[in-house]
Formats: sequence, C-alpha cells, structure tokens
Amino acid sequence: MDDEDVRVAVYAGFARTGRAPGVEELAATTGAGPGEVRRALRRLHGARALVLVLGDNGDSDEGEGQGQGGAIVMAHPFSSVPLGFSVMGRETLWWGGCAWDAFAVPHLLKDEPEVLVATRCPGCGTPHAWSVGRAAPPPGEQVAHFLVPVARMWDDVVRTCSNQRLFCSAGCVDGWLARTGLPRGYVMDVPALWRLARGWYDGRLERGYTRREPSEAAAHFAAAGLDGPFWGL
Repeated sequence: MDDEDVRVAVYAGFARTGRAPGVEELAATTGAGPGEVRRALRRLHGARALVLVLGDNGDSDEGEGQGQGGAIVMAHPFSSVPLGFSVMGRETLWWGGCAWDAFAVPHLLKDEPEVLVATRCPGCGTPHAWSVGRAAPPPGEQVAHFLVPVARMWDDVVRTCSNQRLFCSAGCVDGWLARTGLPRGYVMDVPALWRLARGWYDGRLERGYTRREPSEAAAHFAAAGLDGPFWGL
C-alpha cells in the first residue's frame, strides 16, 4: 500500500456513493491497517490531495472521527459536508464543495454526462438549478462570486470553498457584500464558471495524478477567459 492507493480509494468512494469512505473501509479496500491509512491520509492532506479536519488528537493512530486521526472533509470536487450546493446524478447525490466544484463533477465523472446542480442565492435566498453537462455551458443569467484570490485559496480551503457561490445577479452580490462587510472578490458569468470547471480535475480518479504547476493553472484560467491579479494573471 502507498499513499496513492489511499487517495484513489477515497476518490472512488466519493464518486460511487457521494460520501467520504471511513478509515476501516479504506483499510479493507487497500489491504492496509487502519493506522497506515490514517498516516497516509495525513500525508495526503499535507500534499493538498484532500482536506482533513484535524483536532487536538489529529496525530493519533486511535479512532476515526474528527479530532482522532482526522475526518475527510473534501476531496475536490467532492465534499462530505454541505457548503451550499447539491449535485444530483442518475443514481448518486453529492455535496458540491463550491460553485467551481459543483460544475466540475460531470467533467470528471464520465458515466455522468449531465448532473443537476442546485443552490440558493446567498443574497436573497432565491433557489436556482442548472443541468450541467460536458457539451456546453448551461443557460442562465446568474453570476458567480469568488471571495478569496487564487494565491490565498489554501490558507483556509473550507472557507474559500464556502465563499465560491452563485447569485441571481451582480446586484445580489453587492447587497450580500454590503450586509456581510466582506470585500469584493471576482465576479464571472455562468459560461466562464463552466469553462473554469471544464477539465480542471482531469485524471484525478486515476493513479499518478499530479497537481498543476502554477504556470499550467494560469494557462487554464486564461483559457477560461479569467484575468487580473485575482487569478495571478
């Protein structure tokens, strides 16, 4: 067993069931002991291959839950906790970690040519839903607002993802920012969000996946039509 076995098993579990597999489940899948699995998960967390919540006993080999070895919170584009989006496939329901990740699911899961992404506008509470596929962006006049610039996204990745949301309009974004006192981030339309999500996680379900180098990420952002210092461009 190596760390890549655990990483692939985590992603396969999320893709298949919509939930994060537990330590015992990962141990059975990989043939490793629970302690080995927990150590591998912590290394994967350190490598930004997934996100754990580590508590006071996060370095212990005992226990499975948050604070006892770390609970899997995210394995992008999947989340084990609701952060504003649901993603419905033909037989599986996932939590979308953010607008970016929710729109990325059908691009990653080739057996899901189209998913239903649903959320509420943080500004006014209006519900929204899109049928998101791989062929073209879904129709919609809504806008996405990303709060945290790309250079700071991993400072607190759960906060970052919690603040990548879809709004009715730029007016709803402005009202929400005024009410919360948060600074303005980056606003994009639905087609730009779809282009950002398209292909971003290609290969993540297979062994040997590597994260993009900064120059590769910048090229992807530019190809999606994004620009400016927010994206490091």
